[in-house]
Amino acid sequence: MTSDALAAAPRASWTRAAVAGIAAQSGAALPVLAPDRTPLIPGMDVWDMWQIADPAGATVRRDGRSWWFFLAAPRGDDPEARHDVARIWLTSHGPDGWRAHGPAFPDGFSPGSREWSGSAVLAPDGVTLTHYFTAAGRRGEPTTFEQRLFVTEGRFVSAGGTPRLEDWTTPREIVAADGACYAIADERVAQPHGIKGFRDPGYFRDPADGSEHILFTANAAWVADHVSGVIGMATRTGDRWQLRAPLLDAVGVNSELERPHLVVQGGRYYLFWSTQARRFAEGIVAPTGLYAMVADSLSGAWRPVNGTGLVAANPAAEPGQAYCWWVTGDGEVLSFVDYAELAGAGMPGDVAGRRRHFGGVPAPFFTLRFDGDRVTIAG
Repeated sequence: MTSDALAAAPRASWTRAAVAGIAAQSGAALPVLAPDRTPLIPGMDVWDMWQIADPAGATVRRDGRSWWFFLAAPRGDDPEARHDVARIWLTSHGPDGWRAHGPAFPDGFSPGSREWSGSAVLAPDGVTLTHYFTAAGRRGEPTTFEQRLFVTEGRFVSAGGTPRLEDWTTPREIVAADGACYAIADERVAQPHGIKGFRDPGYFRDPADGSEHILFTANAAWVADHVSGVIGMATRTGDRWQLRAPLLDAVGVNSELERPHLVVQGGRYYLFWSTQARRFAEGIVAPTGLYAMVADSLSGAWRPVNGTGLVAANPAAEPGQAYCWWVTGDGEVLSFVDYAELAGAGMPGDVAGRRRHFGGVPAPFFTLRFDGDRVTIAG
């Protein structure tokens, strides 16, 4: 399919009419957190996360623990600068809480100047780990906001309860933005309304036919409006990945549909993403939260979950307390503590205030209840 055909292909849209219903929606607000700010990794902030999953999306448990990757960076003066030095770390969660196990990749391994979010799949042999990730910028070059999607295979082994990640293959680029359907994300300076995206590769194997897909955060190239968020898709064909038409567009509604991933529950397909209140178009009031669409198959038709798309949101009393909700195939949800304990205010405008209120630690887990087109926070 040509780039022009991709842009013209039918796709689902997240509409202003759907989002307008959020004002009357109840039951989606998460409780106010009283976060434990003890760093998961001493001296470091952590944020976006994804678990080691099996090909069907279920969380892998080994030695009584679940295994998670986080983005991590040293705790600098301004937590907003963390994205410029991010690396992926392996962690685990068990009855005693969180443990840190070190960087996922060796120094100098990534083709980017830093590592951004992705997904990880453990093969049925219990050892072979395929890791999809975003390379931001280019190693050895000045910092830019270029984003590229890569994959590498390695080994996940544990000896005496001590995990090792080893024997990573040379990272291979999966697909590239075409500039006609998907905007090319290569900005050198971040814009006030946010950077363009081509990031966050999320693996999905369709249980209906075994086909393999990668979802990603992107922007539409067929419009000039910067409010042009889309959820893109690529499909494996033999040894190659091919761009497909976006699964969802939010043109004119939202500029950034982050960390997209698919979960199958009860025979239905749930497409999740996170976004922030500030990424909605002018005139749209909606919370920072976890959003979703639902369909009866990967090909659609996609409908907004709960009629609006909203699944779970930060409470009005703490509108920025958490972000980047990741839903496992088991229906568990994890996020990180963002800017908390602000008594209704947003992100502080000063560096000292941001450092004081930024969490940079995992938020508590919670569970979702799936009931057809409705998805709610379990009590």
